[in-house]
Formats: sequence, structure tokens, C-alpha cells
Amino acid sequence: MNRKPKDFPCPGKRADTVDRASMLRVDQAGEYGATRIYAGQLAVMGDRHPFGRIIAGMAAQEERHRQHFDAMLTARGVRPTALQPIWNVAGFALGAVTAAIGPKAAMACTAAIETEIDRHYEEQLHALGNQDPELSESIADFQAEEVEHREAALAHGAEQAPAYPLLSGAIRLGCRAAIALSKRI
Repeated sequence: MNRKPKDFPCPGKRADTVDRASMLRVDQAGEYGATRIYAGQLAVMGDRHPFGRIIAGMAAQEERHRQHFDAMLTARGVRPTALQPIWNVAGFALGAVTAAIGPKAAMACTAAIETEIDRHYEEQLHALGNQDPELSESIADFQAEEVEHREAALAHGAEQAPAYPLLSGAIRLGCRAAIALSKRI
């Protein structure tokens, strides 16, 4: 049987049935994971490398996003994902490995993740409708910055990374899995 989970935002779903706690949990986890990916990349490349400076700027934005979602979790009494220790290690490792492959692989990582996050945020905005203006505004603002990150990564050679289609596909698949798990656990 091919069913979507009850809180998965999908076309036509009524916004008042959306699990906003799950949305906040997964969004905070995603922003936390992004900070860890960039930390891993910067640990390998350093912030003096030309791409390192670009990554450091993206990392600062992701940290601001994470802090915002941390505050929303607290204000709304929503627990963070129990998987955060895993995202800590996995995010840092993904960042370090892609940076070790090379700067363009680090950019490919960003492009892949931000492609999935853009899609994910768009689904959330559709599901929310006008039911939670505060959350919708945060998601829309952060989505715009995530798109900027993807565009910057593509402009800096993401698609020239070794085995780009395979690397991008694997990272996107992992990102979708992390989203699905963080919604619930």
C-alpha cells in the first residue's frame, strides 16, 4: 500500500491538519545539520580558501536559521529531534568528506542539499497556507536564502565535481531520508 505519512504536506491537504510541531522539529534539525556540514567543510578547507569564505558566509546564515528555529521550538514547547546526535556526526562527516574530495564537491553538496530544502520548504508553505503566518514567514525567508546558497554553489562549479550526478543523487536521497526521520523521531 502506497500511503503518505499523515503529516506529510501534500497537494490538496487541509492546512489545519498539518502537524506544525513536526514541521518545526524537522526544520530545526535541517538547519542544525547544515551548520554541521559547513563546519566539516571549513575544518578541511579553512575559511581562507576562496570557497571557504563563501561557505563561511552560508554557515553564518544557517546558524541564524537554526537559532530562530531553536527559539520557536522553545516558545511552542516542541521537542527537537532525538536524532540530533546522529545529525551532528553525519553532517560534519558529509561536509568533511565532500571538502576533502575538493572545493567543487563541497559546492555539489550544498547544491544538492539546498535543492531538497527548497522543495521541502515549498511543500511546507503549501501545506500551511495562511494558518501560521509566523512560521510561514520564517520558512519563506529562509527558503529564499537556501535558494541563494544553491545558486552560489552552482555558480562556483558544483556541477563540475567528480561524479556529480552520482554525488548529488546520493546526497539528495540522504537529505530526503533525514527529513522523513526527523519529522517523527
